[in-house]
Amino acid sequence: MILVEDATLGVHILAGFAALFAGFGAIVTKKGGRRHRRAGRVYVAGMTVVAVTSLVLFALAPTRGRTFLALVAVFSYYFVFSGDRVLSRKRPTDRPELVDWVAVGLLTTAGVGLLAMGALRFLAGDSFATVMLVFGAAGAGFGVRDIAAFRRERAESREWFFEHIGRMGGGYIATVTAFSSVNFDFLPTVAAWLWPTVVGTPLIFVAIRKYKRGSPGAAASTAD
Repeated sequence: MILVEDATLGVHILAGFAALFAGFGAIVTKKGGRRHRRAGRVYVAGMTVVAVTSLVLFALAPTRGRTFLALVAVFSYYFVFSGDRVLSRKRPTDRPELVDWVAVGLLTTAGVGLLAMGALRFLAGDSFATVMLVFGAAGAGFGVRDIAAFRRERAESREWFFEHIGRMGGGYIATVTAFSSVNFDFLPTVAAWLWPTVVGTPLIFVAIRKYKRGSPGAAASTAD
């Protein structure tokens, strides 16, 4: 069992580093270009392995700490999964499929679970409750938002492109957060977990605003 756990952890770490570098490559390369797409595919694959191995590690030893990490894995991977899936719904009339509904259901459940854990930690006077409550509120909030969006008859024009940027950006924030929480031990624990969200979220909004200010065909030509 220990060998299986060590091997799974090793794969988890390697996939995390691959996702960290590939995600950065996707950010700095031309959107829609060959290098961007290749980096994006590696990033999605890496994050898929990270999420799966997180759940396997939880199954091997379901401690309270790993319960939190498993819920965070679902929360984090949803951004990557949905950011990739939205590319298959480029037309306003394209509708979400069963897999999209299952994914948003898991996200909402994970968000509620993180909120519950955070509330219990808060009542116990644990400062780490802040991290759980922030992630839980984000997960539950995005879940409710996406359920409402899925129920709409039509999506807005070019919405898929802006959603792709926002969700992949959110997924990369999660990747950097994982790296920071393990390696930035010179920071207070809460700061190590939350600074990527504080720094990255405004940058995502700036990037989306930049593309929205472009010509009507700018987003489509960039992402095709």
